[in-house]
Amino acid sequence: MTVTYWLNLFSGETWEVFLKHGAGVTGFRASQKKVAEKVKPGDRFLCYITGISRFIAVLEAKGPQFWDETPVWKGESYPVRFKVEPLAMVPFENAIPVIEIRDHLKIFEGASENTSFGYLFQGSLRKFPSEDGELILKELRREKEFPTPRPVDPKKLYRPTSHSRLVRANAEKGEVTVPEREEPPALPTQPSEVQAEATAHTEIQWLLLKLGSEMGLRVWVARNDKSKEYQGRRFADLPRVIKELPHQFIEAVQNTIERIDVLWLKQDAIVGAFEIESTTSIYSGLLRMSDLISMQPNLTIPLYIVAPDERRGKVIEEINRPTFANLRLPMSRVCRFVSFSDLREAVQKHQGLVRYLPPEWMWEEVAESCELEPVP
Repeated sequence: MTVTYWLNLFSGETWEVFLKHGAGVTGFRASQKKVAEKVKPGDRFLCYITGISRFIAVLEAKGPQFWDETPVWKGESYPVRFKVEPLAMVPFENAIPVIEIRDHLKIFEGASENTSFGYLFQGSLRKFPSEDGELILKELRREKEFPTPRPVDPKKLYRPTSHSRLVRANAEKGEVTVPEREEPPALPTQPSEVQAEATAHTEIQWLLLKLGSEMGLRVWVARNDKSKEYQGRRFADLPRVIKELPHQFIEAVQNTIERIDVLWLKQDAIVGAFEIESTTSIYSGLLRMSDLISMQPNLTIPLYIVAPDERRGKVIEEINRPTFANLRLPMSRVCRFVSFSDLREAVQKHQGLVRYLPPEWMWEEVAESCELEPVP
């Protein structure tokens, strides 16, 4: 049976706290509860020390998650916890720098040598390829048997590493960082690859429209997508697809809203806005959302970025850029991530019961918070 590997972030300080308390329990924030439900007994945590960018241990989950607010780490309780057992663990100076094994990790496939890998390690409970997990475990066991001391810079090991703290500090200073240009995704070279990506986008758009319609909501499809179809079924033929949006915003806001991939409406109120990011730049979709927040500061519309599972880290990184975090209403508070697999699973799970679901169900049960997790 294939073992699932999950990223578990630590700072130098919090790793020492983990060891001090017996190295038997790891914890995550309450907002990680939904993702943590996917972790099964026998799954493994890849422990990564931020600041020095090294893998220090592999832990095995010895049971399902449990809730415990007993103080362990400073600042927050991290109540979503797992009992764990180390399969391999080394000191800081023997931890494996990610740069040493980068060329052998599948998670880096397609990335150029100069591409920053920081977004891959932005939050705990990111799923890693099993092959990568096995390689890291093998390297740590080898390091334990034949240690190779590597100097550790204490300033990097113990410095504050939470990106969210950096964003808050910049906001207090009134500083705004212009985001670096996003690395363009590798362009598919085969017609079949282009078709697969386009089909995925169309499938997800269809699922969201159909789901909203079956929930009894009015649904809107982006104005330039009205003629699209999925498996021979035209978007425009779905029940409750509306031809015009209620004119309740100024013209600039109205034009922006009309270009969003899918909208759910309860009567005339928008109760969900979805941007699907399978073939386009994540940044461009977020700019559309950002325009809404900037032009409508009292916005109460739940916003969603829907993307392939492997783009989760990149979506969360982009949403937390100072450009979006420094808005009057930070993007991460009003915009959540929905993976393709979670959406498909939710639709399958609730077949025949969709009409009983309120629109808030998507926000509370399916979508994942994009607020960055401070290192525990």
